[in-house]
Amino acid sequence: MGVVNVTPDSFSDGGQFDSVDEAVAEGLAHSAEGAHLVDIGGASTRPGAEPVAADEERRRVMPVIERLVEEGVAVSVDTSKPSVAESAIAAGAIVVNDVNGLRTDGMASVCADGAVGVVVAHMLGDPRTMQEDPTYGNVVAEVRQYLQQRLNKLGASGIPAERIAIDPGIGFGKTLSHNLELLSGIGDLVTLGRPVLIGTSRKRFLGTLTGRPVDQRDVVTAASVGMAVVDGASIVRVHNVPFAADAVAFADAMVRIRKRADGDQGVEHQTAP
Repeated sequence: MGVVNVTPDSFSDGGQFDSVDEAVAEGLAHSAEGAHLVDIGGASTRPGAEPVAADEERRRVMPVIERLVEEGVAVSVDTSKPSVAESAIAAGAIVVNDVNGLRTDGMASVCADGAVGVVVAHMLGDPRTMQEDPTYGNVVAEVRQYLQQRLNKLGASGIPAERIAIDPGIGFGKTLSHNLELLSGIGDLVTLGRPVLIGTSRKRFLGTLTGRPVDQRDVVTAASVGMAVVDGASIVRVHNVPFAADAVAFADAMVRIRKRADGDQGVEHQTAP
């Protein structure tokens, strides 16, 4: 999943794609470089980000989504607002990627009626507050429990399990230690039976580990997504598609050889929505 943020304030690419033409060109490049989905977002979810009105978010994302769909690109929309999701689905988006876990009133029904795939993420609090002393007893167990509850709730709301992927929300209300524990615990999330999406790309905890500024974190991002795939992740959300595609190709080869060596008892990768 390649990222295109049509925002002035996203932590990595905010302001880079101010025009529709620039954003469309980036989406087309991601697709040509191997992204199976291009994720379009119009509201920053970086720590401390202020909310964006639905009308403004729609103004940012809709022309980009419409153009990319016309070009045959598979598009997901990164939003927590039902009205934005509804417009994106009408324009041809096939996945709604919601960091709020489809908890906003009306979001589940919009996605059910639209018959789209959804990505259900875990976030502690909201972007304005999520990094204010996040605390867990056992972060992997608590995130897994939350995702299981959301799967149950969404199933009751008319979204079948085969259209749902799950995201532990790396960096969304987590410390460095929490992020590493969740990455180490991907296998526990895989047992929920749904594709696991991992979004580590260029995030602050990678900078903490390496000392690299945000624009120099693609190598460590590739390392993190490669390990995630080996451990069972099915989708990786990234800014630099070629780096990640190479890491995933190698990781997939290792998964296959290990499964062969283990008599096909290795990690089971679920199909994305």
